[in-house]
Amino acid sequence: MKTADPELMRAINRFHVIDTIRREAPIARVEIADRTELSRATVSAITGALIEDGLVNAVHVGSADTGARGRPRVLLELNGAAYHVAGVMLSVDRICVAITDFKGSVLAEQVHQAELSRHSPGRIADLIAEAITACAAAAGREVADVSAIGIGLPGMIDGPAGLCHWSPVLGPSPVAFAGLVAMRTGIRTVIETQANLIALAEHWFGHGRGLRSFAVLTITDTLGLGLMTEGRLYRGAGGIGMAFGHMKLTADGPLCGCGQRGCLDITASEAGLVAQALACDAVDAGMAAAPALEALTARALAGEHQAAALFHRAGEGLGRGIANLINLLSPPRLIICGDARRMDALRQGGLLPAIKTATLPLLRDSTEIVFHSWTDAMLAQGAASIVLRQIDEQPWSSPSGI
Repeated sequence: MKTADPELMRAINRFHVIDTIRREAPIARVEIADRTELSRATVSAITGALIEDGLVNAVHVGSADTGARGRPRVLLELNGAAYHVAGVMLSVDRICVAITDFKGSVLAEQVHQAELSRHSPGRIADLIAEAITACAAAAGREVADVSAIGIGLPGMIDGPAGLCHWSPVLGPSPVAFAGLVAMRTGIRTVIETQANLIALAEHWFGHGRGLRSFAVLTITDTLGLGLMTEGRLYRGAGGIGMAFGHMKLTADGPLCGCGQRGCLDITASEAGLVAQALACDAVDAGMAAAPALEALTARALAGEHQAAALFHRAGEGLGRGIANLINLLSPPRLIICGDARRMDALRQGGLLPAIKTATLPLLRDSTEIVFHSWTDAMLAQGAASIVLRQIDEQPWSSPSGI
């Protein structure tokens, strides 16, 4: 029988230890051993190396027993100063940037308004470089202090290859976008779908903490799905992951930006809602996407018939898509992320009844549905999470960079 590569096993064990510290710090070594099911000797060896590498700090608190005497209890936490990374989240109308430390704490955040869909990918890369420089300065850092850049955007993204196949931000043609940004900044860059980044951030900081498996549905320019299985992102055979917004609920319908018809995106994404509203004069013609969406949402929440009907139709379509997801995967928790007012308008419409009607009766109680409103800062923090995750996954040897 072939035995496992010992170096690989050490790297895997190291990842589990540092991931446990990240999610549960401050935490004692004995608790890490319990969580990871590794021996105490293995945990001590790994944490000793992490402390020596400057990735983990040991904090002495009180004593090990309730009396006045006894050895101080040693708890471990990440060393925030070990790395600084930039997180960037792109939408059709803005760039959200955050500089975070190794713990994932946001040191500075900025939002830059820009109609990105009107610019070339090269120009968008320039704007990202400028935004990172400005945000680093706001954090009291130089760009040279930034170890890596994580970028999230809607569309069909092959994260491992750094390739955007299609996006409402970058357009319909394949773009090696990670390389474009890296060329302009001199910093290693990773791109990923918004949904995958938010799923990772929920795992560390949000409603996914303590869960090994869950799903995240993002309602932004497109509809995205991030799936965490046994503590790892599921990307599928081609590295692209899941195209929830391109689930077909009808054989025909309006043409989607992907080139096909009948996609859920056309009915229920933010971009789809705006397109429908402009087509039926539910908002003023000539309005830009962002103000049109805000106006449509406000009118729907106020009960205006035409706007409310669009959100009701969107909620019904989205509800059927979610029911299909539950029927197929039955995740223990589904976290629906988006703008708070938009989610209110969907819930006020046909979303929840459609989920209940289309979900198999035996599975209706199997998935807990949680709504989570994300701010721009949280989105950028989610983008930073992907490069922090890669730091966590570095080999057993002492890290010299990523």
